[in-house]
Amino acid sequence: MKDLSTRSYAYIGDAVYEVFARKKTIHLTQKPKKLHKATSSIVNGEFHAELLHFIEDFLTEEEATLVKRARNLSVTTARRVNQSIHRLSTAFEALIGYLYLNDKDRLKALYNHITPLINEKLKTI
Repeated sequence: MKDLSTRSYAYIGDAVYEVFARKKTIHLTQKPKKLHKATSSIVNGEFHAELLHFIEDFLTEEEATLVKRARNLSVTTARRVNQSIHRLSTAFEALIGYLYLNDKDRLKALYNHITPLINEKLKTI
C-alpha cells in the first residue's frame, strides 16, 4: 500500500478518523444535535491542526516526511476556510490514512496518544 499518493492517504484518512471520532462520541448522548456538535468539535480543520502540533514529537522520521509532503500539497479551499489550517488538516488525514493502510499497530498507538486531548475537548461540549 505504500505506492498510493499522499492525496489518496488523506482521502482514506478523512474517513478513518471520522469513524474513530464517531466511536468516541456515540456514547456521550442520544440527542442527534448534541452528538453532531460533539463529533464536529473533534472532526474539523482547526482541531486536526491542533492534533498535528500535539503529535509532532511522537512521529517517526518516515511519518514526519509524509506529513511534510501532505502539508505542501496544493489545496482548493472555500473563501471562508484558512488555507494553512486546511493544509495541516490534510497532513493529519494523510498520516491517519497511511497508518491505517500500512501499520494499524502504530495507528492504535497514535490514537492512544491523542485520546487525552480529544477527551479534554469533548468535556467542553
